[in-house]
Amino acid sequence: MPDILTEITEIVTGLGMLGLATVELAVGSRPGEVRNVTSAHWDRLDAALADPSYAAAFANAWTNGQAFLASPDGLRGRLPIIIEWKGAHQPPGFDLIPADLRVDHAYLISCKYQSKILSNSSPSNLFDRRLADRSAGAGQESWYAVCAPEAYEHFYSCVRRHVGQYLLPATTQELSGVHLQRIRQACAGTWPPNLIAIWAEFSLQVATESAERWMAQLPTAARREEMTWRLLRLSPASYFILGSSDAGPLRLRIATPWDWRQSFALQDLVITPAAGGQPRVNWTVHVVEKESGMQRDAAGHVEIRWSHGRFSSVEAKIYLDTPHADVPGYFALPLP
Repeated sequence: MPDILTEITEIVTGLGMLGLATVELAVGSRPGEVRNVTSAHWDRLDAALADPSYAAAFANAWTNGQAFLASPDGLRGRLPIIIEWKGAHQPPGFDLIPADLRVDHAYLISCKYQSKILSNSSPSNLFDRRLADRSAGAGQESWYAVCAPEAYEHFYSCVRRHVGQYLLPATTQELSGVHLQRIRQACAGTWPPNLIAIWAEFSLQVATESAERWMAQLPTAARREEMTWRLLRLSPASYFILGSSDAGPLRLRIATPWDWRQSFALQDLVITPAAGGQPRVNWTVHVVEKESGMQRDAAGHVEIRWSHGRFSSVEAKIYLDTPHADVPGYFALPLP
């Protein structure tokens, strides 16, 4: 179930599009135009309205909805008939558009409040399959064992010595829930001093092998352009981002690949491993704006990490380091 802050930012963004006078009136009236919102959700919103700690979240979401209602690229002042909230719904297959709201079966909206995460992926889907198919390869062995098997087992052997040779099995394949709990208790927080250098070496090797595998899948300009679109979450249908960042409100129209090609030409996609902390792969997109001839860049990084604690499954979390408003293909939503 989404947490209350997610419910506020997403549901109230939709409520702001209905032309009602205040957010209190909108929540209190529980309008039928907003679908997939249960009585329990409305009750939590009612309670949150009375909590001053959520005042900014309500205000930001409400004004973003109002802005989308007024924008010439949005609803153009036309009140919507239906606003569907995605909520905790998980669509089948690969979700190409990160939409939280669908308005009048046509406008797709991603609510992104203070988040720089573009997407979460399995490492194999990103580095081997270029974000092509989220479901393929489910249940495979740990990415660490796939891309750096010897280094992974060496690091585990060092962890085993630290925890106790007789408390853990000889290999990672034999680890059980009880063993994982022993590791987490013995290595709580940061790695113990005797494991820090070994972890750093292993982390860099994972990052290096991952970057090399990724680049091997991008031998042509066409592949790199396609990868750029997927990294930036461009999709066949245009959608909108409504949210907030450190710089203020975030109100953007996200181009399709067709739109993108009309405005930009890809110069290069640069992928490099980085040392320090979790295994990290940096990526930078170099683009030329066709109308002005100016170079435009977008940068981010991939953090490869255990998703549910040490020696659990591994995920690849894709971050955008460039401000959203400066990304080629992300266009500011005009207001009247």
